[in-house]
Amino acid sequence: MITLTCHGAAKEVTGSRHLLEINGKRLLLDCGMHQGGDLTKRLRRDALPFKARDIDAVVLSHAHLDHSGALPRLLRRGYRGVIYCTGATLNLLAVLLKDACNLYLKDLERDNRVRQRRGQKVQKPVYDMEDVLAVLEACHVVPYGVPKEILPGVIVTLLDAGHILGAAMVHLQLDDGGPKGPLRLLFSGDLGNSDSPLMRDPAPVPEVDWVMMESTYGDRNHRSYPDTLNELEGVLEAARGGVVLVPAFAVGRTQEVLFQLGCFYHQGKLEGWHVVLDSPMAIEVTQIYDQWLELMDKEDLNRLTEQGSATLEAFLPCLHLTQNTDDSIALNRVNQGLIIIAGSGMCNGGRMVHHLKHRVWHDKTHIMFTGFQARGTVGRQLVEGEPRIKLFGQTFAVRAQIHTLGGFSAHADQRQLLAWLAAIPGHPKVLLVHGEEEAQRVLWEAIEASSGHSVAIPGVGETITLRD
Repeated sequence: MITLTCHGAAKEVTGSRHLLEINGKRLLLDCGMHQGGDLTKRLRRDALPFKARDIDAVVLSHAHLDHSGALPRLLRRGYRGVIYCTGATLNLLAVLLKDACNLYLKDLERDNRVRQRRGQKVQKPVYDMEDVLAVLEACHVVPYGVPKEILPGVIVTLLDAGHILGAAMVHLQLDDGGPKGPLRLLFSGDLGNSDSPLMRDPAPVPEVDWVMMESTYGDRNHRSYPDTLNELEGVLEAARGGVVLVPAFAVGRTQEVLFQLGCFYHQGKLEGWHVVLDSPMAIEVTQIYDQWLELMDKEDLNRLTEQGSATLEAFLPCLHLTQNTDDSIALNRVNQGLIIIAGSGMCNGGRMVHHLKHRVWHDKTHIMFTGFQARGTVGRQLVEGEPRIKLFGQTFAVRAQIHTLGGFSAHADQRQLLAWLAAIPGHPKVLLVHGEEEAQRVLWEAIEASSGHSVAIPGVGETITLRD
């Protein structure tokens, strides 16, 4: 028997954890954290619903924290196996997990000071930096397109997902010794937006029996990329005399925005603007991108080299990097001609929250969202037009102008998801994961209307029998 249990990213867009059982072995696909809300409270509540010591292997689709962020807790609780991923994912994982751990420990220290003042018992950390280092030591690199047997009867092949640097679709050949031969399962991970720059299009997929398919944008299509660039140009024109805040994910979205602003610079469209990358993590990630240029789209690489640029930083001459807090605070004194790119992408932490505190109440501020905003995040509140938001326990009026540039998304939209599924040979059964319930329902209907695939939407903790 081969079964699959979804312990996260089931009718939601974070916390990707999918447990595959075959031949008495247990394989975990991703081990992500749930995002949104108070970090320390969320980690205390977000218990792993399986015994870590019972897991035999882990395959990681990519480095984003909603797919990788619970790995340190898995090792803290006793997992001693291997974590399989691409080389670029391992490089990014070192940055993201260390940053997340530092933020968590700082938040926990602050919360414990409050608890002590109230005479309450302090909370111990659910993980620490030693656990992060253990994760990195447990990682084993698997290049794209190279089959590898990771457990008896389990062969994994990682395929380029076109999402962020190193992101992979996970192709599994599962041999349970039955008369039907191996069962073929594809876990999409997060699929890339084929219209966006830098990343290559998702790799072709061989014939499979089952597809676990992400559905983040299953209910909508992005603006066309040319329309998105026109809108970006319009935002910059409207914001002259003010400041543009770009809450951006340090991995993927930041590099894409830098690339496009670089294109604008060389087209003469950034006169009077200074671009500030106000995120030590995003700076480090951008340097990692520069080390893996061979994984980038060839046409976009040609645009870099045409300008004599060997890096994304060099491609945008008006770019300034702020490594320390003092430099970040100094930006508060500048009230025009600034484009500030900072994390977090959903405005739930990082330096962007401080910029919002200083500027969200000012009508000369323009806030430009370039990615999905999950429920429960400050970014979601702003996108939905909330007149007030809470930051650092205080209420702030929202007078800034809010813009959403959907074409910058690193996720495939409904049109691209349907085209991707239609290109897979055979007629695989489909499980929709990593999407909010309404988006999944709309995508389900679209799939059945266009192709007639059998579709199911597993709930949290639900077990699907892939083969009796």
